[in-house]
Amino acid sequence: MTEQQLPSWADPSVSPADLDAQGVSRRGLLRRAGLFGAAFALGSAAVPAAAATTPADRRLGGDDPRLAYLVGDHHIHSVYSHDAKYTFSQLAAAGAEYGLDWMVFTEHSNFGHAKYGAALEHEEIRRARAENPRQLIFQGLEWYIPAAEHCTVFTAPGAHEVDLLTRFESAYDGKLLGYDKGGAADADTARNEAHAVKAIKWLAEQRRTGYVDDVLVLANHPLRLGIDSPHEMRGWRDAAPEIMIGMEGAPGAQGAAIPGWRGATSIRGEYENKPSAQSWPGYPAEAYLTYGGFDWATATVGGLWDSMLAEGRLFSVTTNSDAHRIVFDTWKNGDWPAGQNFDSTGKLPDPVNTTTPQPGSDFWPGQFSRTHVGVTRYGYRAVMAGLRAGRVWLDHGHLLDGLDVRLGRDCDLGRGVTLGGRLRVRKGEKLTLDITVTTASRPNPQGILPELAHVDVIRGAVRGPVADRDSWRAPDTKVVQTRDVSGRKGTYTLRIPLTAGDESFYVRLRGSDGNRHGAGCLGASVDPHGPIPHEPGNGDPWADTWFYSNPVFVDVAGA
Repeated sequence: MTEQQLPSWADPSVSPADLDAQGVSRRGLLRRAGLFGAAFALGSAAVPAAAATTPADRRLGGDDPRLAYLVGDHHIHSVYSHDAKYTFSQLAAAGAEYGLDWMVFTEHSNFGHAKYGAALEHEEIRRARAENPRQLIFQGLEWYIPAAEHCTVFTAPGAHEVDLLTRFESAYDGKLLGYDKGGAADADTARNEAHAVKAIKWLAEQRRTGYVDDVLVLANHPLRLGIDSPHEMRGWRDAAPEIMIGMEGAPGAQGAAIPGWRGATSIRGEYENKPSAQSWPGYPAEAYLTYGGFDWATATVGGLWDSMLAEGRLFSVTTNSDAHRIVFDTWKNGDWPAGQNFDSTGKLPDPVNTTTPQPGSDFWPGQFSRTHVGVTRYGYRAVMAGLRAGRVWLDHGHLLDGLDVRLGRDCDLGRGVTLGGRLRVRKGEKLTLDITVTTASRPNPQGILPELAHVDVIRGAVRGPVADRDSWRAPDTKVVQTRDVSGRKGTYTLRIPLTAGDESFYVRLRGSDGNRHGAGCLGASVDPHGPIPHEPGNGDPWADTWFYSNPVFVDVAGA
């Protein structure tokens, strides 16, 4: 897409129901959903949806169901956010065009949103769900965490979804309550941090009592400001691990550093900050950058994400657009009628097309960042169950068409366990990690046919809960194997032999197009060719694309 070209669905007067008439076919999405249905019927229709949440039994081995992967984005802003621009219809249509199966609209907390906007948006969402039953559209909220940054909060559709979100917003939002301070010198830091934990427990109670069918929370852009400390993230997780399931491994705003676009100091993800009085002082200066577009917490092998996984507890990573203002887009915010503002309406005026590119950092939902969730059936609760189970991998730039991961004992005949799962083995047992890759079969939205260059296997020891809740190091995690896959096309399987040692461990995967890499933050002995920061103002995201997967855990009997 050139700077001056816009797709036909960028007209805010076009509703998702009108897309076929506007020349944008939704039939591909419907066909793909039909293929998912066939996959479920063949491989996993008999597996109950609750299987993703049942604890692993104590028998050796493991056998997870066959999965289909649904592609989505859990962080999207519309005119119902005070700092965004697009209509609901523009964004829903973009998601359909770029192949998303599920979307979460996460408007910022605001008095106008809580009083007016959430209900208005809900009416639009209800209409879109009825008109497009194969596009899963969640309503959510971007929560200002007391003492910290932001989180996606979203629920399954139901009678109380808006009521839960607005009650939560009014009672627990750090911005609305003035509970935003969290620095070491702030008198209210302990109170504010405790209120964040209380908020997550409250959400868990609403699910437990059946007030809503389901609710999930994910931390957004965790290291953008450095104010999400390790002890806070552990505290959120521990408050309700079935609710607070993970974080953005890669933030939105991936177009922020396109050369010549925003300026000489711009960084992918808008990670352009320095430590402040609110930042946790234990983070190094390099934590405030992105690496191949990924947050330092995720991209650093042996870093913060690994230190949480090394406790033996799942904490998922995702990616998304964080769509506010799209790069090279020509729309601007409309003008307010006299006497109106966001607090009095809960909704921005519809945007106006200027025909001139406007400032922006983001991509359309699904255009660049994609979160893939393994499900056993098609539906809202299936997506949420897949996220909770950790059956998640993510890519940028449409690097892969597909990824399936299975880890099993060599003496077993079953499928083994997949992402987010747990395999129980004996000390010394031989294991095989099967990584089935389907390479990109068509050009991505930038017109590039992505090519995967390598797949890295990262292994870390599981040592149990940490004594220091602010620890961000996992010293026994490193890249243990790299497979060069340059030039390989289609679908192929890499078979990686592993051996269970004296202690439990996990493995996770990563790979890239091979264009930019170097020694990781903790040194070449830990990560010899990991993602690296780009030069400020020179971060073409399409030329540096990666995929990451969630871990598979191996529990060694007697360890």
